[in-house]
Amino acid sequence: MAVLIYAESSDGKFKKVAFELASYASEVAAATGTSVTAVTVNAGDVSELYNYGVHKVLQVSDARLNDFNAKAYADVVVQAAKQESASVVVLSSTTDSLYLAPLVTVHLQGGFASNVVALPASYAPFQVKRTAFSNKAFSITEISQDVKVLSIAKNSFGLKANSVSGNAEAFAPTLHDGDFSVKIESIEAGNGKVSIADADIVVSGGRGLKGPENWGMLEDLATTLGAATACSKPVSDLGWRPHSEHVGQTGKPVATNLYIAVGISGAIQHIAGINSSKVKVVINSDPEAPFFKVADYGVVGDAFEILPKLNEKLKAFKANN
Repeated sequence: MAVLIYAESSDGKFKKVAFELASYASEVAAATGTSVTAVTVNAGDVSELYNYGVHKVLQVSDARLNDFNAKAYADVVVQAAKQESASVVVLSSTTDSLYLAPLVTVHLQGGFASNVVALPASYAPFQVKRTAFSNKAFSITEISQDVKVLSIAKNSFGLKANSVSGNAEAFAPTLHDGDFSVKIESIEAGNGKVSIADADIVVSGGRGLKGPENWGMLEDLATTLGAATACSKPVSDLGWRPHSEHVGQTGKPVATNLYIAVGISGAIQHIAGINSSKVKVVINSDPEAPFFKVADYGVVGDAFEILPKLNEKLKAFKANN
């Protein structure tokens, strides 16, 4: 018996969500008297997983899996779960894993809970707390199937060090040609900067910035904070920024530790997509902007004056600490 996680990686390096899943699974394993197994795909050094409670790593190395393919990756996770007799499978809420979760659940004939934000409230019956209604409420979901598949909301649990002695072994699942009948191509070009999916901080701009030529000050602030840049839907529709940066209910949902909205009025669709962020800061010249109603901190003023000054203060603070 084991708790299984799929530890996501990119270019051979584990994403932060892999360690968050390991932290979560380690707590579940401790409560149920089991151990944690991670399955990895074309990852490099796996020893860092041991620092977060992973006892065993199943390493898959297959060039056909260099690009994410939901059907093939589901086969990997399902076969790993069956080999380890996993009763709990823990996945993240990244775009890839959201495609993966239903396929894994169906093949394992399990029960699925998405947007899980806490450890199980009960193990018998098995109940988990999750967000509902576009993150405006919480619900307690009970899973009665023998296999429980959980999708953990980003940044909901955090990283908790728990160093254990682990071991790794090669794992060669059976992959079918039919898994690769659909070719997936990513149109999101990498630029070496922090991606929205992995960011702890996101700096987002709206039409209040008046044009794409003014995005430099937003990018400067993001660089200082080690943040990703994003935008509202009207901005991407106007072609000021790529659609890959559009966040919100109709774009990429984000659940960051800090979300800074600059010149964004706060349409309900945008707020619904970023509402899981822990701290929301709004900078807007309109004191009646709807975004202020959900903000933790708000600044009424001209972004063209505020951003450069804020960036200077942050640089000075970082230089002295």
